[in-house]
Amino acid sequence: MALYGLFKGKGPSGFGWSSTAEEVTAGLSLAGRTILLTGCTAGLGRETLRVLSLRGAKVIGTARTLEKARAACDAAGAGRAVPLACELSDPVSVRACVAEVLRRGERLDAIVCNAGIMALPTAERVHGIELQLFTNHVGHFLLVTGLLDALAEEGRVVVVSSDAHWRAPKGGVLLDDLGAQQSYSPWGHYGQSKLANILFARELARRFAGTRRTANALHPGVIRTELGRHMPPVARVALAIAGPLVLKTIPQGAATETWLAVHPGAAGATGGYWADCNPAPSRSEASDPTLAARLWEVTERIAARLPR
Repeated sequence: MALYGLFKGKGPSGFGWSSTAEEVTAGLSLAGRTILLTGCTAGLGRETLRVLSLRGAKVIGTARTLEKARAACDAAGAGRAVPLACELSDPVSVRACVAEVLRRGERLDAIVCNAGIMALPTAERVHGIELQLFTNHVGHFLLVTGLLDALAEEGRVVVVSSDAHWRAPKGGVLLDDLGAQQSYSPWGHYGQSKLANILFARELARRFAGTRRTANALHPGVIRTELGRHMPPVARVALAIAGPLVLKTIPQGAATETWLAVHPGAAGATGGYWADCNPAPSRSEASDPTLAARLWEVTERIAARLPR
C-alpha cells in the first residue's frame, strides 16, 4: 500500500482509497450479468475485466483491434469474455461494434467507458475534432447512445473521467474551438475531454430520469499506467520516485469503476462524480446543466455528420 493510503479512511460506502476491485466485489455473484467494457487490454481495463470475469460476469471486452481484445479476453481466464473491436477514434469501428452487440441480442447490465488517451504532446485531430476529445468523449458518446436499446431496465453507465478535469480551460469546454485550432495544451485539452466525460454522464442521468437506469462518472485515482507514456521525462522520473508513496496500484484504481458497475451499494446512484467509491467534488462547470445540454447537442451534430 502507498504511504498516502494509510491516512485515507473509508467513506460512507464502506470502501475507500486503498480498496481494490476484488475487495469491492467480494462475495458478489455476477452470474447472468453482461457488462460491456472499453479499453480491456491494459491497466484499469484489464484489471476490471479480470475481476468482473472472476465474479462470474460475461464481459464484452473491446479494444482497438479484435486481436488485442481477444488476447485480453483469453487472459481473463474465465471463458465467458467476448472480444470485440471498437476503435473509439473511428466512428465506423464504433458503429460496427454497436451493430454486433445488437445483432447478438445482448442485454447489457452495465457499460463501462474505461478507454482513453492522455496528454498528447502535440495537437492531433480526427474529423476536425481534437483527438483526445474525440476518443475520450465523442467515441464513447457514439457507443453508449447506440447501445441504449440494449441497456437493461436497471442498466448502469459508468464513465471513467479524472480529477484532471480541473485543468480544463476556463469555461470548461471550448465549444467554439473543438479542433484546438486557436490554441493547444496537452493537459488542458486532456482535462477538457475528462470534463466532457462528467458532463456526458450527468446529462445522460438527466435523460434517464423516471427510469431505473443510472449514469455516473468517476476519478480512478492517480495510477502509473500506459496512459502516462506521453508524460515528459522529468514527470515520469518524479512519478517513479514518488510513486511508492502516493500512487494507487492498478487493482486500487479499478475499484471505483467496478463498484459503480456492479455493487448493490451503487444501485440508484446517478448523475454523480465519484472517487474511492464515494462521492467526490468536481469543478463548477461539471455541474452546469446548461453546459451539459449544449455539449450533448453539439456532440449529436458531430455524430450526425460522421462516416457510417
